[in-house]
Amino acid sequence: QVHLVESGGGSVQAGGSLRLSCAASGGTVSRLGMGWFRQAPGKEREFVAAIAWSGRKKYNVDAVKGRFTISRDTAKNTVDLQMDSLEPEDTAVYYCAADVLGPGSEKPSLYDYWGQGTQVTVSE
Repeated sequence: QVHLVESGGGSVQAGGSLRLSCAASGGTVSRLGMGWFRQAPGKEREFVAAIAWSGRKKYNVDAVKGRFTISRDTAKNTVDLQMDSLEPEDTAVYYCAADVLGPGSEKPSLYDYWGQGTQVTVSE
């Protein structure tokens, strides 16, 4: 059983940066496909970025436009999401998800484990 805990959310003004971290227990991030998703009020959950167990990365290019970077820290057993040039449209609850030996998919249904989420609020 993999347990995921997100941290690093908060409130920031437009143009600012935040770094989200997803700490995994019960599994090693180097053997997990991990993704970041977000959900804004009244909207469906949206894929943001993912990293396969192999290390291959994938982004929702339309949503993040080169502003976000996903990375993996095997020493800390975390997967981080660096978010720069934040926009009010990035306001959402951000969720971390994992799938053992997963390909880092953009499809939420392919992930077996989810964190509780962390709120990101970007003001004008």
